[in-house]
Amino acid sequence: MSEEQGPLWAISGPQIWAGSGRVGHEEPWVGEWPPGGQEISLGAPGEEPGDLGMIPAAGTSDPQPGGTCREHGGPLLWFCYPESRLICQQCRNRCQNHRTVPLEERAAQIRNKIVDRCEKLQLQTAGIQKYLGDTLPAKTPRVAATARAARELVIQRLNLIRTVCDNEEQRLLEEVHAEEERAQQGILTQRAHWSDSALKLSGIRTDLVDMLTKLDDLNLISSAEAIEERTEEAEGILEPQESDKLNFNPNCVQSPMLKRLWVSSVFCCPAVCEDITFDTKTMGPLLALTEDKALTFLQKKAKNYSDEPERFNHWPNCFATGSFQGGVHSWKVNVEKSGAYKLGVAYGSMARKGSGNDSRLGYNPDSWVFSRYDKDFRFSHNSEHQAVELLRSPKHIGVVLDYDVGELIFYDPGACVVLHTHRARFHQPVFPVFAVADESIAFVQ
Repeated sequence: MSEEQGPLWAISGPQIWAGSGRVGHEEPWVGEWPPGGQEISLGAPGEEPGDLGMIPAAGTSDPQPGGTCREHGGPLLWFCYPESRLICQQCRNRCQNHRTVPLEERAAQIRNKIVDRCEKLQLQTAGIQKYLGDTLPAKTPRVAATARAARELVIQRLNLIRTVCDNEEQRLLEEVHAEEERAQQGILTQRAHWSDSALKLSGIRTDLVDMLTKLDDLNLISSAEAIEERTEEAEGILEPQESDKLNFNPNCVQSPMLKRLWVSSVFCCPAVCEDITFDTKTMGPLLALTEDKALTFLQKKAKNYSDEPERFNHWPNCFATGSFQGGVHSWKVNVEKSGAYKLGVAYGSMARKGSGNDSRLGYNPDSWVFSRYDKDFRFSHNSEHQAVELLRSPKHIGVVLDYDVGELIFYDPGACVVLHTHRARFHQPVFPVFAVADESIAFVQ
C-alpha cells in the first residue's frame, strides 16, 4: 500500500461498504477490492452479489475499453462532459476546449454516486424500519387511548346536558302543573262564588215577587224598608268580569335555556331551514341583486325598474319569494358588511307604494322587523320601537318563526344568543322581508 493511500476498510452485512481513502487526493473516492480479491455485497446476507456489489480496485488492471469509436476506430478511453459520451484519443484531441476525463475516472465518479445513493437509501430504509418498528406500534395504543378519552368526553358532556335538560324539564312541568292547578282552583272558587250569588239573587227575587203578589197595599207600604234592604243586597252582587287570573299563563314555561337549545336545534335541522331567495319583483329602486345573490344598496343612482304592483317604489325594501302560514321556519342572513338593515316578516298585503309609514317596515301593523342603524339595534312593529342592547354587532342573524305558536325569534348563531323574542298571533301568510341602507346583506345557505 502506498503512502498516499489510506487504509482499506470493509463493513459486512446489509449496511456494508468497502473502499480506500486517498489522503490529500481530490479525486472522488473509488471503491476497491478488499485484499485477496474478495467480493463484497451491498445486499442482505445470503444474497447473490449483483453488479453494484462488485467494485474492482482502482489501478489493479488496465482500463477496460468501452468499445470502439465509430468515426476513428480507436478504443473509447475518455469521457466528454459537454457531449456526455465516451470518446477516443483522436476525438479528445479535437475536443481540446471540452472537459474530458479518463474512462476509469468517470466510472469511479459514477460508482461513488451510486455508493452515496445507496448509503442514503440505507439510511432512509433504516428510518422507515424504525418508523415501522417503533413509531407506528407506539401510536396504536395512543390513538386508542385518545379515542377512548374523546368518547368519554362526549358521553360526559351529553350526560351533563341530559341531566340539565331533565332537571329543566321537571322544573317546567312542575311550573305547568302549578299554574294549571292555580287556574283550576280559581275557576272552582269563581264557580262557588257565583253559584252562591246566583242563589242569593234568586232568593231575593223570590222574596220580592212574593211581596209583590201576596201583600196588600197597607202591608206593602209597611214593608217598603225591607224591600229597599233586599234591593240593596241584590245590587251589592256585581256582574262577573273576565280575568286573566282564570286563564292559564303560558309564560310559565318560558325558559332562556330551553329557548337557546330549541333555537340552536332548529338551525341544525335541515327540515325547517328554508332555502329562500330575494324576490326581485319587489325590490325598491335603491336596491340591486349582485351576481353572488347579495341584496345591495345603491348609493349613487337608483334603478329604473318596471312598476309592478308588488314593487316598493320608495323605501329600500324587498320581500322573499315564499310565504308561511303554519309550522316552524328559519333562515339565516349575513349582515356583516352592512351598518343599516332591517329583517323580519310582513304580511303580503302590506302597502308597497309611496313614502308613508304604511310601506315602511316596522311602522305599520303589517310588519315585524329587527333593525340596525349604526350602533343602535331595535325591534319595531306598528311604530312601536323596543331597543335591543348588544355588546357586539352580530355577523349573522338567524330568524325563527313559529307561526302556530305566534313567536318570532331573532338569534345570533355565532354567540348562541337570543337577540329578541316577539309574540303575536298572525292572521295572514307572512313573508320574510328585508331592507338595506348600507352595503349589502345575503342569505347564508
